[in-house]
Amino acid sequence: MRQHEKEETALFYIGWAAIAFFCCVWIFYRLFPIPISKFLLPCVVQSTFGIYCPGCGGTRAVMALLRGNFTASFISHPLVLYTAVIGGWFLLSQTVERLSRHRLKCALKYRDGYVWAALIIVIANFILKNLLLFVFHIDLLKNIRL
Repeated sequence: MRQHEKEETALFYIGWAAIAFFCCVWIFYRLFPIPISKFLLPCVVQSTFGIYCPGCGGTRAVMALLRGNFTASFISHPLVLYTAVIGGWFLLSQTVERLSRHRLKCALKYRDGYVWAALIIVIANFILKNLLLFVFHIDLLKNIRL
């Protein structure tokens, strides 16, 4: 088994485990609607330096995505939507190929380019959010609720 096949298999099982975990969290949240903002700590980078860190907006983006608000999710942190699309496509295509016992060769293969694209998204998001905040005084995360 080649190295990328081992990585794809590991990502496949980790991905389905993550989906199962988030489904359980979502069901729990629907049964017991506790405001999640009560449990979150403030961003250390933002409270110390006054700038957004590379991960700022990630929780808002996940919550917006779970509510089906794709625009708010993208504005909060585009990496979350990118990960959902690429990860969803990967899991769906891998599942179809595995269920067909590899007769249907449709599985998305692991490529380092996906990780590099994610890194570029994080860096661009960090620069753009802080540029908008300090140069144009536009706070993109201010009006997006959890």
